Amino acid sequence: AGAAARGRLSLLCPLLLLLLLLPAASAEPELRFRPPAEAPVRLFTEPELARYDGHQEGQPIYLAVKGVVFDVTSGKEFYGKGAPYNALAGKDSTRGVAKMSLDPADLTHDTTGLTEEELKSLDDIFNNVYKAKYPIVGYTSRRILNEDGSPNLDFKPEDQPHFSIKDEF
Repeated sequence: AGAAARGRLSLLCPLLLLLLLLPAASAEPELRFRPPAEAPVRLFTEPELARYDGHQEGQPIYLAVKGVVFDVTSGKEFYGKGAPYNALAGKDSTRGVAKMSLDPADLTHDTTGLTEEELKSLDDIFNNVYKAKYPIVGYTSRRILNEDGSPNLDFKPEDQPHFSIKDEF
């Protein structure tokens, strides 16, 4: 009988220890596995993007290239109010980036008529400067939606290996 009691006691000890280590029943259960947070893709209309042009103190500074909206706040000395490239902020400045132009006529998404060299320059700057240096915070409505307002089924978010989701938002 003594051996049977010792056997039951040896089974109960780990259970008692487990009960002591568990949080109280009224506490929220802690999840050991949390699914990765899916970052929502933020859609920017032209007026919404214009709010982030670097002129309002304490507000982030955004600019879009190829329909991808980047947070360039860390480059405030380049894109902030009165800075040399502030004209690019608050809009999709794809053409201006491709042509390396701050001419107001070039500060647009429109790439019509760009030369092969300008398109190559655009891709290089897009990948090696903006995607490499600044977090993506969203996309312009032109990038996500078709002209009739329906979703662009070919839309794929940009891969940005240097940033994690938490860095982006």
